[in-house]
Amino acid sequence: MPEIFSISPTPVTAHAFNADRSQLAVSLNSNDAQILTHNGSQWAATEMLTEHDKTITSIDWAPNSNQIVTASQDRNAYVWQQSPDPKTGTIVWKPTLVLLRINRAATHVRWSPKEDKFAVASGDRAIAICSFDPENNWWVSKLLKKPIRSTVLAVDWHPNNVLLAAGSADMKARVLSAFIKEIDERPAAGVWGSKLPFNTICAEFASAAGGWVHGVAFSPSGDVLAFVSHDSSISIAYPGGPVHNIRMPTLPLVTLTWTTEDSIVAAGHDCQPLVFSGSDAGWQEIGTLDDGSHAASKTGPGLTGRLNKSGAFGAFQNADSRGQSSITSTDTKLLTIHQNTITSIRPYQGAPGQVTQVSTTAVDGKLVIWDTASVSALTGRMAAMSM
Repeated sequence: MPEIFSISPTPVTAHAFNADRSQLAVSLNSNDAQILTHNGSQWAATEMLTEHDKTITSIDWAPNSNQIVTASQDRNAYVWQQSPDPKTGTIVWKPTLVLLRINRAATHVRWSPKEDKFAVASGDRAIAICSFDPENNWWVSKLLKKPIRSTVLAVDWHPNNVLLAAGSADMKARVLSAFIKEIDERPAAGVWGSKLPFNTICAEFASAAGGWVHGVAFSPSGDVLAFVSHDSSISIAYPGGPVHNIRMPTLPLVTLTWTTEDSIVAAGHDCQPLVFSGSDAGWQEIGTLDDGSHAASKTGPGLTGRLNKSGAFGAFQNADSRGQSSITSTDTKLLTIHQNTITSIRPYQGAPGQVTQVSTTAVDGKLVIWDTASVSALTGRMAAMSM
């Protein structure tokens, strides 16, 4: 069964765990970020990160260096480190300035695998690749700009620490080089190319029906790119090979993560994590992690097919068919654990390519930890049935 925590009465726009999962950083649709500590069966707020003067849009926590980076609509980012307070001697989180050089909101941020860089997406039609300048004790940026034509909504790093995937409101998902000569070693040739100077466009993929690209993610090997779009589709792109597109009958997905090299969990406005499985021969939706325990009738334990008329799509469908006046207060409860849009999904337990649990946060203020062990079992059964 999933672990369910109500961590806020307000929307959770982003979340990130520390290395041992004992602490959680969250953005609660405000100027401040909270650090929550796991206390028994609850998450209790223990510290507040207060430096931004507009809504924090994204958070990431570097597991090895224990640094937190926050990005905000105030066009700034800060890197937070623990250090002793000079007056009291207590350990507190202190911010380090980041020179982003953007004039629109920062929308998404992610540390690179080696944690020596991070990427900040923005509404300035640019991505800031930030590295530390020890001489001045701040973080400086180089901007990836061409050929981005609109707000960048999501970024994800390739395992080689050089390539970056980006999804934007110009309906494109791209793979770009974020190589910085002073920091990175020259990467080995791979499926995305061999010569990778800064701002090289390695690949560009269009949304199937012209939707904003809300989320992007490299596979554990880095050889495949998946992205979700506002046209209610998910696409899995193989460089130099096929691009598989799955059009959904539900509301759009906005976030995704790979659990293995052949399975993806994605979520969004339909309020439940959906599972997709496949290979370069083809991909398909195989079910949802939400087992329907909050529904009047169950479709079975573990990983199930999507419940009939579940999620936000089903709620709107029922309201349309029955009329607004006939809906009582009990009818407003969705047949899913999350009661509003899932804004963020992240790996929780396991190594890359062997993720056993994922975490989700949503507009309903809940944090849910989902077990993905049943994904591989169902994938195996479906593979056997197709033989």
